[in-house]
Amino acid sequence: MTMTIHVDIVSAETELYSGLVEMVFAPAIMGEVGIAPRHAPLVTRLRPGEVRLQLSEGKEESFFVSGGILEIQPHVVTILSDSASRTEDLDEAALLEAKEEAERALHDRAGEVDFDHAQQQLVEAAAKYEAFQKLRGRTGRS
Repeated sequence: MTMTIHVDIVSAETELYSGLVEMVFAPAIMGEVGIAPRHAPLVTRLRPGEVRLQLSEGKEESFFVSGGILEIQPHVVTILSDSASRTEDLDEAALLEAKEEAERALHDRAGEVDFDHAQQQLVEAAAKYEAFQKLRGRTGRS
């Protein structure tokens, strides 16, 4: 019998996922963490990136989180994020445009730019695009 762990992924807008999985991979602030059933308790911040859920029978689901909080208990994982979406719902053209716009804002030294905000937008846009590219590589979509 395969062991499972319950996962809830919640954004400010909606609950994106609630169910049992075999393994969770999440972008913790200090690096990616792998979470199996009966994991030791942990609370950590998340950086922008991809959350992957390994379901039964080798299936996988992927989500993008803009950051947030990860809480791990032995039988429950909770991910709270200001903004999150299913990776498959991301639009490549819009992701590239957002990344390029953030890069332009960061390099616009003549204008009145909040560099911390621009840098955060760039980090998030680059992480979204990277998550999209990983999903595309796994599914073979073009």
